[in-house]
Amino acid sequence: MTERYIDPSRANFEAFKDLPRDEPIHMLNLLQYREEADYPDGHENAAKGWSGRRAYQEYGKTSGPIFRRVGGSIVWRGAFQTVVTGPEAMHWHDGFIASYPSADAFFEMIKDTEYQKAVVNRTAALRDSRLVRFAPGASGEGF
Repeated sequence: MTERYIDPSRANFEAFKDLPRDEPIHMLNLLQYREEADYPDGHENAAKGWSGRRAYQEYGKTSGPIFRRVGGSIVWRGAFQTVVTGPEAMHWHDGFIASYPSADAFFEMIKDTEYQKAVVNRTAALRDSRLVRFAPGASGEGF
């Protein structure tokens, strides 16, 4: 079975925390949804029969106000079509780049108690994901 990634490993999160916190960051998000959301027993959404995509929409709805409050914005969004370079089996349903004014803003978001309630929807929604930090660079015509 292929290894799946929903939450950061301790080592990856420590590496993220060791990077500068006071400069803008872009976070590349690649998402692969479950057919059916997998909520913990007893969760208010567990019996709703939601798809993973629907559970992720709930995550966006419930975490969005916190994301915006810390200064976050989506700078690019796309729907997967095909892999050009990479493993043929690598398929993502959606991808987007979230921009934060700083890593501190990202930490403020994930420490928020309302965000921590909302993130249960993300965990229930995803079969696999990638979250990759980049320093924003200049855009334009050149590579």
